[in-house]
Amino acid sequence: MKVKIGKHTVGNNEKCFIIAEIGINHNGSVKLAKELIALAKNLGCDAVKFQKRTIDVVYSKKELATPRHSVFGETNGDLKRGLEFGEHDYAEIDKFAKSIGIVWFASCWDEEAVDFIDKFNPPCYKISSASLTDDKLLKYTKSKGKPILLSTGMSTMAQITHALSILGEENTILYHCTSTYPTEHNEINLRTIEDLRRRFSCPIGYSGHEKGILPSVLAVAFGAVSVERHITLDRTLWGSDHAASLEPEGLRRMVRDIRLIPVINGDGEKKVYESEIPIIKKLRRIENEAIKGH
Repeated sequence: MKVKIGKHTVGNNEKCFIIAEIGINHNGSVKLAKELIALAKNLGCDAVKFQKRTIDVVYSKKELATPRHSVFGETNGDLKRGLEFGEHDYAEIDKFAKSIGIVWFASCWDEEAVDFIDKFNPPCYKISSASLTDDKLLKYTKSKGKPILLSTGMSTMAQITHALSILGEENTILYHCTSTYPTEHNEINLRTIEDLRRRFSCPIGYSGHEKGILPSVLAVAFGAVSVERHITLDRTLWGSDHAASLEPEGLRRMVRDIRLIPVINGDGEKKVYESEIPIIKKLRRIENEAIKGH
């Protein structure tokens, strides 16, 4: 089963669909967001992703009133509102992404956020790990008739199966994920990708929060057809997600290595390459003529 996202086809035997998660790493700056979009495009990513929340719906009044110092003020609410882009901001993002030819979409954390992003006619929607158990949001997002990308961090197999019973496996991409930032190596558990591929017919991807690039590259070797990673210009910037994000050089190396996986895997047929012929002549004392071509 394959899923169409804009001009991209996601599924087995297709080019790996690489998503650069900007999330909230724009730190409330459209200028920084555009720099990250350009970075993702220039380094070979296929899409960028943001996060959209209706603050007063997603967070309680108590949470919003909690003291928390930031550049936006002294409460958690000040921070959350400062990080949230409005319609004018997303119009600028939409225009810029289209001008350089890269897909963009968002994780929507509530129904109002889905309606907000829907104004920009996104090619798909992402449902975060935190929202996997929100049946109402799953049903509402599905009602938009777009492909859905679903992350599975913090979730049991029973919860994943239930979510897919609502969304359906057709037109859904399921992402193996562990929701710690950054994720320790002993909790990445890439073999889960193989299990998900056996259980479900939808394409399986990987959403990583680890330090470095090795697990994300190996995920593709394990069968992931899409990889999502947070990106940043500088991991030392203020904000909760920067430390688990890839800086430009890390992103460049990850994209390069993921694109090499199909080349390295080959076609599985054992053969003698033309480049080996001179080595045979140089190193073999005896070449069995009777079975040489078999």
